[in-house]
Amino acid sequence: MTVGTFILKNALRNKRRATLSVLSVAVSLFLLVTLLVALRELTLPPEDIGAALRVVVRNKVSLANPLPARQRAIIERIPGVEAVSPFTWFGGSFKNEELTTFAQFAMDPSKLRLLFSEFKMPDDQYEAFQKDMRACIIGKLTAEKYHLKIGDHIMLASTIYPVTLEFKIAGIYSGTIDDRNMLFHHKYFDEATGELGTVGMWWVKARSAEDMPRITAAINQTFANTSAEVRAETERAFQLSFISMWGNIKLLVGAICTVVVFTLVLVSASTMSMAIRERFRELAVLKALGFRRRELFAFILAESFALAIGGALLGAGGAYLLFTYGNISKMTNGIFITFEVTPKILGTAALVAAGLGIVASLAPALSVARTSVVTGLKTLD
Repeated sequence: MTVGTFILKNALRNKRRATLSVLSVAVSLFLLVTLLVALRELTLPPEDIGAALRVVVRNKVSLANPLPARQRAIIERIPGVEAVSPFTWFGGSFKNEELTTFAQFAMDPSKLRLLFSEFKMPDDQYEAFQKDMRACIIGKLTAEKYHLKIGDHIMLASTIYPVTLEFKIAGIYSGTIDDRNMLFHHKYFDEATGELGTVGMWWVKARSAEDMPRITAAINQTFANTSAEVRAETERAFQLSFISMWGNIKLLVGAICTVVVFTLVLVSASTMSMAIRERFRELAVLKALGFRRRELFAFILAESFALAIGGALLGAGGAYLLFTYGNISKMTNGIFITFEVTPKILGTAALVAAGLGIVASLAPALSVARTSVVTGLKTLD
């Protein structure tokens, strides 16, 4: 018998316990990877190709405070600005859903392709959208989820404004990072809600990346000390600031991950201690045959390490395969559109598993080292 087979046989001596140990590690590391990926997606949202040239302008006081429509003409005159469009969140509920997974924004259709060059949609659909004030376009993911097609009529009841609007789907777009949203005419929104003269935000397109800092500074300075001061920032900065409104997501997820790892360490250490306690006589015999303490410790460490790595391969590997090749949008009901398991996250899971294998073996190894051969031989199996 080789050393490897000796360790393997000891690890699998109680197959039920070994299986449960591996599964507990696998489930815990699967949860850990899921939490880390979710945290990454929430704190580092994906960025569209054209986002580097877009500036978001919102009220400096609060995102809920509207901006006067007269600001548009002033922003358009700033050197380097290529296009400006209002962008107002409608907050509609579709089919009485408690959580509608696609956002709806009122905007200027004539500026759509200038602002969002990554939008892919046939020309005839885009023209139909521009001509019909009650038309809208929706993302491919939303169309697939609700089985919607061009020409369908949908009703949306706003949770912000006291109106329910009917829209005709004129086009279905794709090609963006988030192919879920719905866009419609701001004029239709103005007439239906009576919110004439105000908008939620401004979406601004710069001609070049070099113009971005100057445009951002010029917009902030232009409306400083007015009744509607603004905060202009890049689209990326706006995404991150919007996420920060949810609270300290990092602290919450970090606390949960800590609890998961701590619980896993306790369970694994208890399992290894139980397994070694049952073999005290065998380990005492090995001592009597001349095996040194460090060799016995190596056996215990290898057994613990093997169970931990087996769980890591099953848990972290399963998470990687599921999130990489599975339809994450369908699995999360449209809440997430991407769920990338990065090498860093896999490395973190592997380090946790390795640390778990080492920590779980310390207590039983010390117990074996302190037990004399005579005491060990007196122990009952």
